Amino acid sequence: MSDHSQAENQPDSGFEPQPSKTRIKQEMHALQDLGERLIGLEPARIAELDLPEKLVDALREIRKITSHGARRRQLQLIGKLMRTIDPQPVEARLDAWQHTGQRHTAWLHQLERWRDRLTSDETAVTEFMQTYPEADAGQLRTLLRNAEKEKLAGKPPKSYRALFQLLRQIVPEMKG
Repeated sequence: MSDHSQAENQPDSGFEPQPSKTRIKQEMHALQDLGERLIGLEPARIAELDLPEKLVDALREIRKITSHGARRRQLQLIGKLMRTIDPQPVEARLDAWQHTGQRHTAWLHQLERWRDRLTSDETAVTEFMQTYPEADAGQLRTLLRNAEKEKLAGKPPKSYRALFQLLRQIVPEMKG
C-alpha cells in the first residue's frame, strides 16, 4: 500500500480548526444583538421562550437600569448568558412573531382601505359584496348611511367604528 492510500484510510483525528478571533467576536455580537431583541419583549413572551432563569433575571433587571454604563455592562452579561443557549430556536420564534405581527398589521390596513373606499365610493359596495357574498348587504348599507349622517352632523363616528368591526368579522385575516 502506498503512503497516499494509507493517509486516506486513517480515521479522522477529530481536529477542527479553531475559529478566528474575528469570527468569535462576530458570534458574540450576534448573541448580544439577539439579547437586545429579547429586552424589548413583554415578560409573557420571554416566558414562552423557555430561557434559563439567570438569563430571564438579567433581562428583567436591564429594564430597571437607566445608567448608560451599567446598561452596557448588563447587556454584555446578557450576551455572555446567551452563549449558554442554542440561539436558533429563539431567533426562529422571534422572526415568527415579527412576521405574524406584520401580517396582522397588513390585514388591519386592508380593512381600513375597504372602510375608506366603502364610505367614499358607491360602487365599492357592489365590489365588496361580490368579493364577500356572505356579508349582510343591508347591515353594511345601514352602517354606511349612519356613518355619513354622523359625519355631516359632526357627531362622534360611532357607525364608522362599527363599520370597521363589521369588516373585521367579514374579511378573513391573512395567514402565513
